[in-house]
Amino acid sequence: MSKQHYYKTHLAWTGNKGEGTKTYGGYSRNYVISILQKPDIPGSSDPSFRGDPARYNPEELLVASLSSCHMLWFLHLCAAGGIVVTTYEDQATGIMHENADGSGRFTQVTLHPLILINGEINTEKLQMLHEEANRKCFIANSCNFPILHEPTYDKGE
Repeated sequence: MSKQHYYKTHLAWTGNKGEGTKTYGGYSRNYVISILQKPDIPGSSDPSFRGDPARYNPEELLVASLSSCHMLWFLHLCAAGGIVVTTYEDQATGIMHENADGSGRFTQVTLHPLILINGEINTEKLQMLHEEANRKCFIANSCNFPILHEPTYDKGE
């Protein structure tokens, strides 16, 4: 039996400098994402698109969403499989191609997790868990581009 889950967010554009979008350069791309009972997320467009580099942009948040979803599934699968992970850090990267008309799309995201494990490091089994985590990740299942995994393992304490 399948379930449905609902998510509610609030987005407010905060970039009106007094004349709205009267001119292309006359407004800020800044906005705030609010979710009930959680800290606000200050957002903007990528600096390449006149955004504020001190704020999160949608492209970064997409890559971070893929990274965190994969990590949560991988940790679950390790716990269920008796593998003790003591540290998990990821330096995820994404590639987005922009078309001449300004449209674009992501063509790839690569996760680069550094994972510390207590006990034996069975890279074949760990690779299978990454593949299963990718199959189960809700965010990855919603994307139409490849999500690659280039993990590094080391002994934990």
